[in-house]
Amino acid sequence: MQVAAITGKRQAQLVERETPRAWGDVVVVKIHVTPMCTEYKLYRDGHATDVLGHEAAGEVVEVAQPGRVKVGDRVVVMPQYPCGTCGYCLAGDYVYCLNNLDILRLTGNSAGTATYAQYILKQDWLLIPIPDDMSYEHASMACCGLGPTFGAMQRLNVNAYDTILITGMGPVGLGGVVNAVCRGAKVIAVEPHPYRRQLALDLGAIAAIDPNDPTAMQQILSLTGGKGVDKAVECAGTPEAQRFMINAVRRRGQVAFVAEAGEFTVHVSNDLLRKGLVVHGIWHWNLADVPRMMQTIRAMGHLLDKMITHRFPLSRVQDAWELQLTGNCGKVLLYPWGDSA
Repeated sequence: MQVAAITGKRQAQLVERETPRAWGDVVVVKIHVTPMCTEYKLYRDGHATDVLGHEAAGEVVEVAQPGRVKVGDRVVVMPQYPCGTCGYCLAGDYVYCLNNLDILRLTGNSAGTATYAQYILKQDWLLIPIPDDMSYEHASMACCGLGPTFGAMQRLNVNAYDTILITGMGPVGLGGVVNAVCRGAKVIAVEPHPYRRQLALDLGAIAAIDPNDPTAMQQILSLTGGKGVDKAVECAGTPEAQRFMINAVRRRGQVAFVAEAGEFTVHVSNDLLRKGLVVHGIWHWNLADVPRMMQTIRAMGHLLDKMITHRFPLSRVQDAWELQLTGNCGKVLLYPWGDSA
């Protein structure tokens, strides 16, 4: 099978790898759509690897035994290889599993854990059925397109009474706008890149603010009657965006950190005690919420069509990464078998 590989700084190519085989409850999925996330950072930095990607939607093509899926099923491929038996997995919070499996050693395959590829191995219980009336493209947004911020919205209980701030309109933050709009909330987007600010407005944000504007915080206060936003989700992953979010939330508000990031200084008295903030760390979403995720995708299909701005065959993965580095895009899709699913 063909797999995308980073071979040097801003260099990439397709390489041939063994097509994986099913084993036990681990099935083979033919990938039809691969949404792109933050792998472009590895490409930018020259991190040589051919194990790339954690989002996919496709078709089951091989099973080793009767189980939860059968050949021909259309499925969303959820990330990681959790054990399936610990408390976190059984509760649907598999992403926090401490006993992730070495799936290649377990199955005897030499490849099959990347989504920038034509096939992937996955335990059958980590495959979400795609409804007949839903496209691969829309369904694939159940991964990082909508997933992390969907988890945040669930934890924050975002509703139509809320004004919510979302920092960073990259491939995760834009999904946050869609999730919040679906719940009827008023969305304020914070993003320095003009293309992505406009895209946030097109997706339904009531305002899109440049954090580098000296009046940025005053604009937020003006939009919220001087109090600050009710809730906020941080999707930029920079200390500056994290600080901006904390400052923009009202007293007794809630914040969720979603973006992968490093250290950030919190003033316990001023930020937590005196403001009374509730802080959440969100990585993904709980499998028990599959019905609501599918409802969100179905209801927001018209916005997903705007959020997905570019499509490339896997053979042009380097062009796709170069586009992502410009910031002039929303969610970008790869097609491992050509120009479409």
